[in-house]
Amino acid sequence: MSEANTAGTEVTRLGHFLGPHGVQGGVKVYVLGDAAQFRGLKRVYVEGRGWLKIMRTTPLAPGVALQLAGLSSREGAEALRGLNVYAADDELPIPEDGVYYFHELRGLTLSDAEGVELGTVKDVLDAGHQDLLVVTHGGGEALIPLQAPYVTVHLNAKQRPQSLSLTADAPEGLLGEADENIAEPDRDGA
Repeated sequence: MSEANTAGTEVTRLGHFLGPHGVQGGVKVYVLGDAAQFRGLKRVYVEGRGWLKIMRTTPLAPGVALQLAGLSSREGAEALRGLNVYAADDELPIPEDGVYYFHELRGLTLSDAEGVELGTVKDVLDAGHQDLLVVTHGGGEALIPLQAPYVTVHLNAKQRPQSLSLTADAPEGLLGEADENIAEPDRDGA
């Protein structure tokens, strides 16, 4: 979730701490999304602790282990268990083509295949096998699978997300609207 800290920096939640890794203060991170987003980061924002310098990042399936400045014991790492980990949006590495950070999608408009605005992306959820867009619209909220062939991401000049649209292949009813073309079942058995 993107939020501002006290210094006014926009941050995005990358995951949360699972517990110690080794005996010298390493701590395992459950990563939301791709663990590669930790690559090249020099610091992270730790819930309730503030900004901590990353001394070393070690890939672990399926997440990472971090060695943070000032953390040198297993007990210190244990104290971080369950705390959320954030990064400054402008410090995240540029992802490969076709990959987007959740914070880049929040707030974007979602249109239908003809360009009619349907709603706004409120959030993006990591549902394991696929990501889901949480879209607010006139009828409430809906979960839209962020996968081909249903959603097209339109890019700006810097090749980053600018808007989203449903493709013509998207099934009807994704926003929860009833399909008016479906007849009611015959309740008399006839």
